[in-house]
Amino acid sequence: MGQFIKIKFDIGYENERRKKMTMHMILALGILILMIGLIMSDKMAFGAPPILACLLLVVTGLSTVPQAFDGFVNPMVIMIAGFMVVMAGLMKTSLISKVQSSMLALVHKGGYKSYALLLVVVMLGASFVGGGAAGYYVLILSLISTIPYNKKMPTSKLMMPLGFATGHPLIPFNVAFFYGLTVSVLQTAGYHGGLSMTKFAVVNFILALGFLAWSLIAYRLLPDHPIAEDSVNEEVASTIEIGIKAMPAWKEYITIAAFIISVVGMMLMSMLGNAAYVIPGLAGAFLLAINVLDFKEVRDNMGTPVILMMAGVIGVADALANSGFTALIGKVVAHSLGTNINPFILIFIFALLTSTCATFTGSNMGSVFIFAPVAIATTMSLGLNPVAAATAVVISGWNGGYMPIDGMPAMVLGMGKYKLPQFWLFSVPMYLIRILVLCIGAIIIFPVH
Repeated sequence: MGQFIKIKFDIGYENERRKKMTMHMILALGILILMIGLIMSDKMAFGAPPILACLLLVVTGLSTVPQAFDGFVNPMVIMIAGFMVVMAGLMKTSLISKVQSSMLALVHKGGYKSYALLLVVVMLGASFVGGGAAGYYVLILSLISTIPYNKKMPTSKLMMPLGFATGHPLIPFNVAFFYGLTVSVLQTAGYHGGLSMTKFAVVNFILALGFLAWSLIAYRLLPDHPIAEDSVNEEVASTIEIGIKAMPAWKEYITIAAFIISVVGMMLMSMLGNAAYVIPGLAGAFLLAINVLDFKEVRDNMGTPVILMMAGVIGVADALANSGFTALIGKVVAHSLGTNINPFILIFIFALLTSTCATFTGSNMGSVFIFAPVAIATTMSLGLNPVAAATAVVISGWNGGYMPIDGMPAMVLGMGKYKLPQFWLFSVPMYLIRILVLCIGAIIIFPVH
């Protein structure tokens, strides 16, 4: 009798635990939706809705205070904040003046050809620094933000496509990270058939072409508005044309060196470990010490609304993941797909799930490790070669971006002064086209039969 009561108690406790987890999911999703709604409505200043969401996480018991505000000590946020300071210093050098002048010439020339050329140039640059590198997209977005408004080619038509272009190398020879990750998840799932890096790079090239095609089509859909006040643009132009000349040559060399050291440090993150996250901050502190920047400039760049947005959404993303939402989605999909599904549809579904999960949780790696093993196991159980699925799922983890709750999309929305519907008009079709082209490329280059 006592054993029966114990079993009944255990069942009841388990049911209560499941109800609690379900309530956690509902609350986390509700807070996420509220945050998105506030961003869309523009009722609060940019960067404020995620902070409010973090406060609500604590009030509802979904997170402790340290958990909710963990984003403010997140290594990536600290790295980007430090790099924003270094970028502020770099913007004062004649090197950036020359690069900016070249971009400015194309902008003043205006027209569709100049727009297309700017896209290709940024994508070629991504080939050398690595697609999606934080330092590169901050550099490009910062450059665009300094270009005065021009009716022939408004900077609002450049910020979004060029920002996303930084994640699409036109010559994808620098794919070691994604290649290694794909091999890792394949081996973890029990597949040891090998993976050609050359073919893997070709899939990335097909993806880049898909993005380029959409960006060229979407030019007329992009909004036309200034991304800064005219007085600010005039001040920036004056700083570039006059203020830079006053900077001593030795300060310019040190500032450029600080930028290079910061970028190299971030690229060697896997080798340097935690030190890589603070190298930009140390470089920024050195620029402050030699008076390239004053303290107000350092403070303003480290605490921009974009940084607040990045830091705030991390707590919301963690709460959503910790609620069990992503794991639940993975299990539901695995049990509902069945065995008679078309291989392309199967890969496409998992790529959509992975990229969407990464978009809403901010965890690219975590999303890949949730869905990639399920996708690989599912394809292998159907007697199919899992390489195409693994390739598409891994790459898709870094090709969401249709919601501005991650680093670069958040910066694009804020610095471009876009309304959320304007952002979606470009980003949602871009997202669907990228995932579709990625899956087509993967299944063509790596046949499943």
